[in-house]
Parts: sequence; structure tokens; C-alpha cells
Amino acid sequence: MYNPPMFSFRVEATSSQNAARAGELQTPHGTIQTPVFMPVGTRAALRAMTPDQVLATGSQIVLSNTYHLALQPGADIVQRLGGLHQFMNMPLPILTDSGGFQVFSLPKTVTEEGVTFKWEKNGAPFLMTPETSISIQEQLGADIIMAFDECVPYPCPRDLAERSLERTHRWERRCLEAKTRDDQWLFGIVQGSTYEDLRQQSARALTAMDFPGYAIGGLSVGEGLEVMDAVLSWCAHLLPEHKPRYLMGVGFAEDLWCGVGHGIDMFDCVIPTRHARGGLLYTFQGRMRVNNKRFRRDRLPPDTTCPCYTCQNFSRAYLHHLYTADEVTGTTLCCIHNITFLQELMKVIRQAVLDDRFEEAKADFFRTYGTSYGPNKREAVGLGHEDDLRTSRSDGKQDSGRGRNDKRRR
Repeated sequence: MYNPPMFSFRVEATSSQNAARAGELQTPHGTIQTPVFMPVGTRAALRAMTPDQVLATGSQIVLSNTYHLALQPGADIVQRLGGLHQFMNMPLPILTDSGGFQVFSLPKTVTEEGVTFKWEKNGAPFLMTPETSISIQEQLGADIIMAFDECVPYPCPRDLAERSLERTHRWERRCLEAKTRDDQWLFGIVQGSTYEDLRQQSARALTAMDFPGYAIGGLSVGEGLEVMDAVLSWCAHLLPEHKPRYLMGVGFAEDLWCGVGHGIDMFDCVIPTRHARGGLLYTFQGRMRVNNKRFRRDRLPPDTTCPCYTCQNFSRAYLHHLYTADEVTGTTLCCIHNITFLQELMKVIRQAVLDDRFEEAKADFFRTYGTSYGPNKREAVGLGHEDDLRTSRSDGKQDSGRGRNDKRRR
């Protein structure tokens, strides 16, 4: 009997119009069709949703956060209870980030050894090193884990970006050396801020380290779509074609089209659940804020084309009522819809690659989605004429550094 490898990645189709590609990523907990959007369950739970509800959205892989889980309940407890998959009863593949962004958003002292900071919960001092981050992630037991890197702000002075990049490369090599489990893939993270030569230097240095997969970090920190597009054009093509590529912290529709066009395979963001908690829904006709009073008597579902449980069973009027009455069921139903929307969008994008009509499909989507965008600007038209709710971070705190997306890790 043929036993497939625990991990593998293959490209099934490429676009003749750009670098877009469709692939298949094999993990110990299932096969993922790429490009893929990964919803975020920061503390081993997607907000207001059960694992069955997450599965029903069509999600293929979820993400959890190393820092938050090390803080509560503790990586040792998760390990004793069978690892993240058993702990949260999640049959899907799981990716954990390194905790780097959460660490760097706190007051800290950075040395060659690592980062010293205070736990938010109890104020106790803690030294996070590359070795510590890998050890915690191995205890958590996710399928894909991330190297510990340094996230710099935007804008970032050239000298700071250079020093940070050199340190990050040393830390990432230490992560490779510290890793002991064979049933986890460790991804390296390309940094370099918005400097073309530094981004290319980072991509080449990490490729030489031979990670099984690569992420592009340091974006989604307020730089705007045009800058993100430029950075991806500088470095994405330098990453190995036969290995998965992950753009960290991206969840807006226009960002997903942009990233896939540069050959990115994986994306994550808490934007669907965080915006859902504020009543902001994503539909193929545009964004809508369902708690707006004009939906009070609206009998239509949020999106007449959506297959999700919410749209198949409930009206905009009912969702409006739930938010007005401050019922948590409203958050659950809107989270289900928003995550489903992004999964359906990724199916559209993947099929466009398979059919070799990426640019045509992109134009078709935005013709009805109705979003115009530019550097540091998002203007939603269509159903809701809404803004982007530029709050951020999954812990509910304002994060001016991350800018455009909710808890969008770099």
C-alpha cells in the first residue's frame, strides 16, 4: 500500500498572464488546495465559532498564536492534552506563528540572544529566543511552524532595517538548528522592510538555508496596497518555485488577488471574524454593515449567492435584530458568513488559475465587488459604502503599526 509523505507540495497549474499558480499541499492532517486563506484562531479558538462551524465554511487550515497560547493556558498544558489538534478538537491542519509580532508590539529589550519582555497577563519577565519559540511550537504540535524573526515598523529607517535583517537571518538559522520534530514543517520569513535590495538579499539568504517553505513578512503594517505590490514584485519570484509561499497577515479581497498574482500560495488574517463582530459583512456585491438601520426590515439574506449556513437560513433583518439586541448569535452567524466568503473567493481565484483567465476573473470580481483602492486608501462602494474598520490586533487593542488589516501579522 502506498503511504504518501507527511509533507509535500506540488504546483498543479500556472497562469500565462502572471505568476499566479494553483497547487496542493500535503500535511499530516490533510491535503490543502492552494491558494488558500487561513482563518485565525489566536487562542486555539475562532471567535464565536465551534470547530464544526469552521469546517462548514470550507476552511482547509487554521492558524493559532504561539505567544497567546504560551501565556494562556501554557504550552505544557496543551502538550499534555495531546497538542493543539486534540486540545481544540480541530481535525484540519494547523499553523502557528512564532509569536514574534506579539512580542515586538510590547515594550522589550532586543539583544542577539533574543527579546526580553513582560507577559501581558502577569507582568513577569520572559526571554523569548529562537530556541524558545521553536520549543513552544513543538509543544503545541501544529503542522506548520514559523521561524522567530524581528518585525520592524513602517516606515523604517534604512540602518534599522539592515541591522534587523542581519539579526533575523541569524535567528532563523538558529530556529533550523533548534527544530527536533520531523512531523512539522518550519517556514522561514523574508524581511527587509520596503527596501528592494534588502528584500532580495533576505529571499536569497533564506533560500540558501533550504527551509521547506517560505513566508513574506513585514507587510500589512500600514504601507498600502501599492507598496505591498511592489515588495512582492521584488522578492516573491526569488523564492523556490517548488516550495509553498505564504504572505503573512493579509485578508482583504484586493490583497488576495494581488498576492496570488505574484505567486503566493497561503494567506492569513483575523479580518473576517473581527469585522463580523462589528457587523461588517463581505459579499460578492460589496461590503455591508448589517447593523445599519436600513436593514431592519430587509428580508434578503446577506448574499443571495452565498452557500453558507447564515445566508441559507437568515435575513439581513434578523442579523440586524441580533446586533441591536446585543445577542452573541449575531457574531457567530456573521463570522460564519465572512469566513465562508473568503473561502469561496479563494475557490474563484484558484479556478481562474486553472482556467488560465486570472486577469479576466479579477476584473469580473471587482466589477461587482465595487472596491477602488490606492496607496493607504480603501473606499468601499456597493451595498454598504462602508469603511474598513481599521482597528487591529486580535486582543482588542489598537495597533497603529499594523495599519490596514486586523491582527494582520506583518
